[in-house]
Amino acid sequence: MDRTKALVGTALNTAALISPDLAGRAAFGLFRRPGARSRVRPAEREVHDRARTSHLTVAGRRAAVYRWGDGSRPVLLVHGWQSRASRFAPLVARLLAEGRSPVAFDAPAHGGSAGSTTTILEYGEAIGRLHELDGPFEAVVAHSFGVACTFHALGEGLRADRLVAIAGVTDFRHVIGGFRAQLGLSERVSQQVARRVEEVLLPGDEPVWERFDAAGRPSDAVPPTLVVHDEGDRVVPFRQAGRLQAAYGGRVRLLATRGLGHQRVLTDPAVLDNVLGFLTEPDTRAALPANRTAGASA
Repeated sequence: MDRTKALVGTALNTAALISPDLAGRAAFGLFRRPGARSRVRPAEREVHDRARTSHLTVAGRRAAVYRWGDGSRPVLLVHGWQSRASRFAPLVARLLAEGRSPVAFDAPAHGGSAGSTTTILEYGEAIGRLHELDGPFEAVVAHSFGVACTFHALGEGLRADRLVAIAGVTDFRHVIGGFRAQLGLSERVSQQVARRVEEVLLPGDEPVWERFDAAGRPSDAVPPTLVVHDEGDRVVPFRQAGRLQAAYGGRVRLLATRGLGHQRVLTDPAVLDNVLGFLTEPDTRAALPANRTAGASA
């Protein structure tokens, strides 16, 4: 935890001793903010600049959309929290080489999109709009928080022949837990944030935690899926991957890596080989082969 986050967490915990409601309101405001925007990295620039860039209106704000290829065999890419579409640059290059057409977006408050806050529903709105414009997709590849957003979108009408879930959040409760750990929040403050998620951010008859649980309600809308997760991931624990395997059985293949963590697993050449191999396998509705484990360079 960096010093600034530690100071913020300490201030919120102290405030909660006097006014839990006030501290909860302040923490909830931070919960919806991804914070400083990620920039396009030098290694991503060439692929990023080759995209045809346009915009969607998502929750009243402009969201940047990136398309490559001729539009045939579209593959949707869904980035994670505090990330951006350009992180998929190595995969975009590989998809283009195989004649596919990658489609990606920067979620609100990320990358080249407007706003300072966003939610899983706004991710879902962007995914739904792109499905109308470019889908159905040959595949969807999602990373981190984008995995939770993709599973929610599948329940809302997103269709794809294949899904690749990389370092994915599958239990929505982890989002609260991760936020709490980032700031070192007390149980009192984190409970206030959870209450606001339930009552303010995502109201509805169905409990939020079940509604956005990727493994909670197995659905036929979920296609054959490759789950890629590093055993040492410190951002999203490896056990999150096991939840999908338990829920979807033969529709899920698990590729466990070692030494790649939460970010490098998205761009590692060996992982990309496995992803492309999975996407090119015949018979997309067949039961998937056994799971495997890969090292950082295997």
